[in-house]
Amino acid sequence: MKAMDLMTPQVITVGPDTTIADAARTMLENRISGMPVVNAAGQVVGIISEGDLLRRVELGTERHRSWWLGIVSGGTLPAEDFIKSHARKVADVMTAHVVSVDENATPEEVVRLMETRRIKRVPVVRNGTLVGIVSRANLLRALASVAPETAPASADDRALKDRVAAAVKGLAWDPRAHDAIVVRNGVVHLWGFVSTESQRDAVRVAAEGVPGVRGVENNIQVVDPVESGAWGL
Repeated sequence: MKAMDLMTPQVITVGPDTTIADAARTMLENRISGMPVVNAAGQVVGIISEGDLLRRVELGTERHRSWWLGIVSGGTLPAEDFIKSHARKVADVMTAHVVSVDENATPEEVVRLMETRRIKRVPVVRNGTLVGIVSRANLLRALASVAPETAPASADDRALKDRVAAAVKGLAWDPRAHDAIVVRNGVVHLWGFVSTESQRDAVRVAAEGVPGVRGVENNIQVVDPVESGAWGL
């Protein structure tokens, strides 16, 4: 199993010049807690998460440090706090220097990176360009889908996963409906969230119609978006 087998390929992203308000709306609309920031070339230049938006002057939650910390830091900490709480663009509040993995990275490499960096999600790149993202949820879904004795994913499984992803991509009524797809020995495991049973069944039907699919385990959950709040990673 490699990062390409675990990742969510349909990644919600923003650009560095996106406004803070638009970034917050994007996370709410797509029910996610964080997303990569990419430049015009599709390269990851940062990550923005809910945590980056907690200390905001609009909310009255801007940080007020003690005067001596400002002196000890030479004014650096108060300046950084001001930028975080007052900036209008993503580039000023995002976490820069983001670590990523190649699509052929092993799960062990991904997990080690999450542990050492204390992060919840890792962008997956191909030749420097973003192609997916692996979150803790992706790892748990893979664990739930694959028995310990199951052989590693074959090339046929990866090709089948691509065909299934293409088939369900046309169901654009909810980008989180097919949040993750795991294929093992021709059996497709679907994960995600939808608002109705008919949407859940539609994704299953689309997957079942792909040539080569031996079976579909539909783990997609039907959740009321009003009652549930955020469904994100």
